Amino acid sequence: MSLPGIIALSVGSAAFFSLATALKHRSAGQVPRVHHFRARDLRDFAVETVRHPLWLLGILADVGGLALQLLALHLGGLSVVQPVLVIAVLFALVLGHRIAGTRISRRELVLGAVLVASVAGFLVVSGAVTAAAGRTNRLPAVLAAAASVVVVVGCVLAARWAMRRKLASKRAASLLGVAVGTIYAGTAALMKTCAGVFSQGPGALLGSWPLYALLASGAVGVFLAQMAFQAGPLSSSLPATATTDPIVSVALGVAVFDERLRDGALPVLLSVLCLVVMSTAVVLLTRVRVAVDSTVHPGRPA
Repeated sequence: MSLPGIIALSVGSAAFFSLATALKHRSAGQVPRVHHFRARDLRDFAVETVRHPLWLLGILADVGGLALQLLALHLGGLSVVQPVLVIAVLFALVLGHRIAGTRISRRELVLGAVLVASVAGFLVVSGAVTAAAGRTNRLPAVLAAAASVVVVVGCVLAARWAMRRKLASKRAASLLGVAVGTIYAGTAALMKTCAGVFSQGPGALLGSWPLYALLASGAVGVFLAQMAFQAGPLSSSLPATATTDPIVSVALGVAVFDERLRDGALPVLLSVLCLVVMSTAVVLLTRVRVAVDSTVHPGRPA
């Protein structure tokens, strides 16, 4: 499939994920809160979450997003698909305005244009649009998996420490958001690996470890994402997740799948600049989204 087709699949996936995030965020505010990471709190949180109708609808939306993402990753590289998924923030903002019956402001249009331009700019200046994935590098894959586990565990422990000492909820939400973004990047890499194994037949996939690693990491990611939504405001957790995912994904694409991006001082500098602009636009758009969401559900913590 051509590059426009891969990008179209990624955009469709982003639309489904934005709907899923909106539904699961609402669900997180309607289940028992986790205050001290005790076993009983975690159990009650998990049981009530999987029973909540909004969370179940969010999972259905996730399934649609994952199907399109899996196809996009099979046909394209991590360095292309994952950065494009960042525009889910735009879909979520439009959805919020639609529900609230409000109009998109000029500032939001400008920020949206900046976000799209920064993603497109990264794809072009980094060479991601022409980078072809090579064979999977086993040693970098093991090292990346170990580093990801360390980051996720470290963020969860730090969030637990912050919540126990009643520090600002924003800190805990941001830390959990980073953990979730790291897991999402790892699951995307596993999805790409599973898609390659599946081309050898369903039996090969069922007998391979990446499938079960994908299921386990996906379950952990869903659980931590729900905790991040509850731990603090969406304006803290969502930007952390949305910016960590593409950055870690690009690193995994280069290190694990040998997706060759342009080297040299200028391309690297411009690529980093695009990622910084993209992250800034995500943060600002998320703040606007939270403001819109609060008009739809007054009195509900953003």
